[in-house]
Amino acid sequence: MATKTAAPAPKQQRTRAERTRRLLIHLGLIGFGLIMLYPLLWMLSSSFKPTAEIFREPGLIPWSFTPENYTEGWNALQHPFHRYLLNSAIVVGGAIVGNLIGCSMAAYAFARLEFRGKRLFFAIMLATIMLPIHVVIVPQYILFAQLDWINTFYPLIVPKLLATDAFFIFLMVQFIRGLPRDLDEAARIDGCGHVRIFCQIILPLSMPALATTAIFTFIWTWNDFFSQLIFLTSPDMYTVPVALRTFVDSSSQTSWGPLFAMSVVALGPVFGFFLAGQRYLVKGIATTGIK
Repeated sequence: MATKTAAPAPKQQRTRAERTRRLLIHLGLIGFGLIMLYPLLWMLSSSFKPTAEIFREPGLIPWSFTPENYTEGWNALQHPFHRYLLNSAIVVGGAIVGNLIGCSMAAYAFARLEFRGKRLFFAIMLATIMLPIHVVIVPQYILFAQLDWINTFYPLIVPKLLATDAFFIFLMVQFIRGLPRDLDEAARIDGCGHVRIFCQIILPLSMPALATTAIFTFIWTWNDFFSQLIFLTSPDMYTVPVALRTFVDSSSQTSWGPLFAMSVVALGPVFGFFLAGQRYLVKGIATTGIK
């Protein structure tokens, strides 16, 4: 006598459906990630190809392995490429210090102090986020030209000390608002003023927000091309993005192999800085705005 197979329980069916759904989601994410990584992998592969092979063989495998692109690209311009890396490091370092000092002080004022017109000034500050750089670049250039700051690093560093990045001010304001005011009051009972409260209580507790500001400032400043192209006119002062642009020659053949090789070199500090501060970045973004 034949026996009937018992039908799977509804719970088992739901488990299988859940596993299938998760598998499809993960496969989709992996495929999307590969699509996002393909340009980076193609650039890395092209940095080891001869210039003539880069566009003739668009695959990821370099059939003619050419590591000489790195040595040629390093010395292809007027100065060795480490000169432009050093210039970018100076600009990025100054921008990070400026944003950490200026934006944190402005954020403390908006989050903890009470003064007339506070909400109005905060709204105006937020409105400046919507201003594209092309609107303010001409007045900035005229001002910096009158100060004789053109072809120096001052236009790229000094404005950061004046808390000109409204995004980071807003980020820190939201974080500081989430800190208990009881800490301020306890410190004020002990005789602390605003300076000591800011330096000894608010700043140490705001490390995730400060790290997030530092990481984003590093990435945005390191990759900034437009401002650095406007204010830096001498090859001695070129930063990495401007130096990479000089590889592209409209009147003769462009050295694509050395260009991609130096582009890979330029990405190294960005990846390193991001990986070093990734833990603080995730924590800063996750906790910003939570009260």
